[in-house]
Amino acid sequence: MGPSLRNLVKTDQIMTRLMPGILAMAAIVVASNILVQFLFGQWLTWGAFTYPFAFLVTDVMNRVYGPSTARKVVFAGFVTGVVCSVIGTQIHGEFGPLVTLRIAIGSGIAFLSAQLLDVAIFDRLRHGSWWRAPVVSTIVGSSVDTVLFFSIAFSGGLAWIEPGNDVSWANISLPFLGFGPESPLWVSLAAADWGVKLALALIALVPFRLIVRRLTAPIA
Repeated sequence: MGPSLRNLVKTDQIMTRLMPGILAMAAIVVASNILVQFLFGQWLTWGAFTYPFAFLVTDVMNRVYGPSTARKVVFAGFVTGVVCSVIGTQIHGEFGPLVTLRIAIGSGIAFLSAQLLDVAIFDRLRHGSWWRAPVVSTIVGSSVDTVLFFSIAFSGGLAWIEPGNDVSWANISLPFLGFGPESPLWVSLAAADWGVKLALALIALVPFRLIVRRLTAPIA
């Protein structure tokens, strides 16, 4: 087998590994960007139920193919998210662009930071019990994602990022989640979003186990 053919085979193997993860990640990012426009109850959007599965994709790719491949999938998801944000800034709703600069920056920083942290933690814990790496990495990554996104996108203290964007609505003081102490609205939104992420981190253990078994099963 000549060098050119070997390189072609190697490239084909790499794409075979990457494409399912890239397509799954892109689908989740696109779906989440669309569904975040629709409310579910008082504190959540439908996007809160789809976005956490990005961690499932990252963890499966990490377990089966290693951290290098997982990071490539993460960067593909990041690029997809950037494209969605750019498109969103050009679509105007009743109150202005669907995606503001702060939301775009917060989304990008939160996604990339949380996902890469997830990859690093998962890789550090990969030799423990099968459930430990995905649970710990997803919980830590989800927590970082929530804090970064909601604070960058809505905190009154970071208004200098986009002075022309009025986020006073997100800083109205209300009872936390409707019954706790007074806090800015965005804090309740963040807490509700974080709770969903934690719940889905546990639920996702089932498909994680099944998908990993399927992808690592010996070919008969």
